Amino acid sequence: MTGYNANNERIKRQYLGYLKEAKRLGEPSVDAAAGALDRFELYTKRRDFKLFHVEQAIGFKNRLADQISRKTGEKLSKATVHATLAALKAFFQWLAGQPGYKSRLRYSDAEYFHSSASDARIAKARRDPVGPTLEQVKHVIATMPSATEIERRNRALIAFTLLTGARDSAIASMKLKHVDLTIDCVNQDAREVRTKFSKTFPTYLFPVGDEIRQIVVDWVTYLRQEKLWGNDDPLFPATRVAQGKTRQFEAMKLERRHWRSAAAIRVIFRAAFANAGLPYFNPHSLRHTLVRLGEERCRSPEAFKAWSQNLGHEKVMTTFTSYGAVSARRQAEIIRDLATLANDRSSDVEELAEAVARRLRRPDMTNSATC
Repeated sequence: MTGYNANNERIKRQYLGYLKEAKRLGEPSVDAAAGALDRFELYTKRRDFKLFHVEQAIGFKNRLADQISRKTGEKLSKATVHATLAALKAFFQWLAGQPGYKSRLRYSDAEYFHSSASDARIAKARRDPVGPTLEQVKHVIATMPSATEIERRNRALIAFTLLTGARDSAIASMKLKHVDLTIDCVNQDAREVRTKFSKTFPTYLFPVGDEIRQIVVDWVTYLRQEKLWGNDDPLFPATRVAQGKTRQFEAMKLERRHWRSAAAIRVIFRAAFANAGLPYFNPHSLRHTLVRLGEERCRSPEAFKAWSQNLGHEKVMTTFTSYGAVSARRQAEIIRDLATLANDRSSDVEELAEAVARRLRRPDMTNSATC
């Protein structure tokens, strides 16, 4: 058996192109679809898609439910199984309409890639957003060394992520000209910055502490005044790796170029949280931190709308539904506060009623009432 099936590879390439160009899905979504197809082909031993039958879907579902994750060493999560089956369902629905496959496949065949109703509910259940507390992030930043320019860059990187809530892909592509510290604004210009859905919007530094802002100010000043870098140079430059004195490859200094991807940023986050004695939180999780902070500080719908726009959300409901679910801890606090408020109001009403009764019992009030 060869490592691939030529017919399958051709139609997969066509489908992945369809997802990217026609459905306008991003690279991670296209990669996820490709991964699901590869899982299925491994199960069928690269059998031609034209020979598909529903027993393959049923057998694959059973195998997938017992498959062990390489990362965790445990069974695949319900969410992973559900996403894999959903990707395969979408593919075979598309495939049933393609020349050469119409006579062999039916649209209804794809329905066999459904998760069970109970597994689907578990997979799609909302859970508390995962993200560090503001105090945890500040602790990480405070414990980071800053003796070398690479260490200063790493510390400023996490501080900047907290100040802006920018996504790691955007940060990796930002230039010095995108940061205007005279008005504490970062211009996420989609012509040059890799923003989600290629949206252009301004982000004003979130109020997370003057000491965090100062770290970023010092970093920008260092690049502009000491290294004499200009507007088009990277805000967070890549690391130059070369052979050191021990003939081992080492991080030597900063290069005047952008990172090719956001992978290096996630490595920096992982190391910083580990060195601080905390579990790893990825760069995106700091957006959850900022949303929780906004829920605490915003005192009006307009204020939270501004906070939401600062994260790049056109609709405030995006912030509420994707990031702003009330945690179980906060839910309990709110319910307790409402109960206290209700008791206070009840007490206030009783005190007011007693005061009115006392006033009515006064002789002068009685006389005035008869005039």
